[in-house]
Amino acid sequence: MSKRYLAVAALAAITLLAAPLPAHAAPAQPLKLRGGLTLYLPIKWEVRRVSPDWIRVVTGRCAKPGGAYGTAECDSFWVLGPKAIKEGNELFSPYTGAKPFYPATDVQLCPHNRKWGQTLGAAKVKGLRQVGPGHKAAYREWKATCVSYSGGAVKSRYVQREWFLPTTKILVVDQWNTPGLAGVLEHADWR
Repeated sequence: MSKRYLAVAALAAITLLAAPLPAHAAPAQPLKLRGGLTLYLPIKWEVRRVSPDWIRVVTGRCAKPGGAYGTAECDSFWVLGPKAIKEGNELFSPYTGAKPFYPATDVQLCPHNRKWGQTLGAAKVKGLRQVGPGHKAAYREWKATCVSYSGGAVKSRYVQREWFLPTTKILVVDQWNTPGLAGVLEHADWR
């Protein structure tokens, strides 16, 4: 073999090894959902099926992994189905994406600190995001604040991100800006 051939082969091998792997190529656990959607989650994330239409994916520290929606101090995001979406707007009316997911009639706990309440404001980002090949989700980023119960002083701010697939009735809600979540959704499979 010529030196030139060996050099080209070595360069090709190095390039292949240095290329980033798709999100689902790393060790992952599949989360199979309605409509044939499969998400490939990092092994360290814990899937908690609170009920068939309320799935919490715990991604870090969590005081109560099996707690209901609105349970504070749990690094996580939610994957919601039709029954959750049916009561996902304030006053338990159906979620449409026109307002943030907020299945309550009162002030909910701040997701980051149970001593504060949360308020959700206007959508600061609206658009479409890829969820696997051939599927787009309505995407929203809602401004949110955590306020003291005594006096309403702003204690912290965060963004509630939502991916809504109206045909399959799947909604993903993230209040923690979960690193890697957008990539997990983008590299999902449909079968």
